[in-house]
Formats: sequence, C-alpha cells, structure tokens
Amino acid sequence: MDLMERTVVRCADGHVFSTASLPMQQAERLGPGRLVRCPRCTRLRNVVPVALEKR
Repeated sequence: MDLMERTVVRCADGHVFSTASLPMQQAERLGPGRLVRCPRCTRLRNVVPVALEKR
C-alpha cells in the first residue's frame, strides 16, 4: 500500500480537503465518519469521504 495515498473528505462544517489514508485508518472511529483535524477551522471534526466525479 502506498503510504502517501490521499483521501478527499468533507468535515461537519462543509470544508473539503484531502488527508493521508494512513492517519484516517488510525483515527478514532465515530459512526460512518472519522475524527480528523480540519485544516480550515483547525478543530477536530467528524469527516466523511467525498465521492469524486469521473470525467
């Protein structure tokens, strides 16, 4: 597995950003999302993966 793989997520405040997959797997599980620090609001937020459109 490539440790630099990124996942695009959306935080509870609606901010969209990417995060490394490895920290996502180690983050505390909360339902369908995960708890990750949002770089926009700098708080720990529940995040869910964003479905990317294929062009």
